[in-house]
Amino acid sequence: MMATSAHDTPASILIIDDHPLLRRGVSQLLELEDDLELVGEAGEPEEGVRLAAELDPDMILLDLNMPGMNGIETLKRLRETDYAGRIVMFTVSDHEEDVVDALQSGADGYLLKDMDPDEMVRQLRQVALGRMVISESLTALLAEALRSQRSRPVAPDLHSLTQREREILRELAAGLSNKLIARKLDITEGTVKVHVKHLLKKLNLRSRVEAAVWAVQEGVDR
Repeated sequence: MMATSAHDTPASILIIDDHPLLRRGVSQLLELEDDLELVGEAGEPEEGVRLAAELDPDMILLDLNMPGMNGIETLKRLRETDYAGRIVMFTVSDHEEDVVDALQSGADGYLLKDMDPDEMVRQLRQVALGRMVISESLTALLAEALRSQRSRPVAPDLHSLTQREREILRELAAGLSNKLIARKLDITEGTVKVHVKHLLKKLNLRSRVEAAVWAVQEGVDR
């Protein structure tokens, strides 16, 4: 059994998806793992939001396309509540607009449902460690989406950042959450949030995901 956090307890997972067979498949997959535990499932968004508040899981697997309230709207609802766990979109859609919308709306990852079960377990373990996860096939798509936005009046300028902001940018590029960045740099999570806000403004970027992709492209992560 591997430790997924500061405590040697399984990472708790809630899945919100309107397909019963998919939920059953995820449940059976996680039953084989000691360090990942499915603690709840919901077939529709409203129930999912309620269960998130009730169970407070470490992470939520959230479908993108559901009847009624879609995944992006559900994501925003969850972020408006006191839920502070990780939210990962789990979907069949590999459309650029869906990926970008989800990540800019506060998702901590974007995984495709056709991924290999072993790879899914590996990615969920990364989520449990506080890292951002994106299906490998979507990395090039995200980079292209960022390049297509290079018609901005002001191009990102690394030299505009302070040394601390550069350090935080490198950790963003590595996929670390604010909490893990704070722990690694021995500062508060609130301080990290302020620095992230400032560096995004200076770089003229809209989200931490854009900043991470840009940093990797520019070699800032090395």
